[in-house]
Amino acid sequence: MGKYTCQRPIHPGELLKEEIESRRLPQTQLAAQTGISYKVLNDILNCRRPLTTSTAMLLEAALGVSAGLLMRMQLDYNMQQATCDKSFMERLAKVRKFAAML
Repeated sequence: MGKYTCQRPIHPGELLKEEIESRRLPQTQLAAQTGISYKVLNDILNCRRPLTTSTAMLLEAALGVSAGLLMRMQLDYNMQQATCDKSFMERLAKVRKFAAML
């Protein structure tokens, strides 16, 4: 069986935003409850900032959404973003070519 790769990995902020909207939980309240600044929380929920491990753990404590799941989502998202970065992929190819000569 081949390795499954998501065609469009989802930023964990999308899942978290849906979760808090379904609970009708204001972002300001969640920010205050977790000690995360409103700006940071809003940036995560709008996919403008990556989720850190500690923030994922705080959100797991507040919402019951697995920090491990959120961090795997962030990793998948980061990997997909890197593969879409043409200049990075060119650099990666150069490194691989160099490594093959060693």
